[in-house]
Amino acid sequence: MTIEFAHLRERSTTGQNVDFVVFDAKPNNNTPSARNALLFQLTAKARLAGKKVDASALVYEENGQVRVWGDRFAVDYVSKVGVPSPTHTLDI
Repeated sequence: MTIEFAHLRERSTTGQNVDFVVFDAKPNNNTPSARNALLFQLTAKARLAGKKVDASALVYEENGQVRVWGDRFAVDYVSKVGVPSPTHTLDI
């Protein structure tokens, strides 16, 4: 399976750069533990692929609505700016 994701860098409110990823992926079992497990797995894979990741989030559609789950910085970014376009892919 191929997962698309955006790898981004933005300045935080403290002025430091934050490297983060937003994955276009929905867990099979939509529970908090399943979302956390998928986010952990994808974040680890992105790091193994050489991406610097300080924060990450999942973005998926549920009942016709976009849902975001993950680290506060990445979730806030998507909430304010919208879902970013994919820049990379991961095979899992």
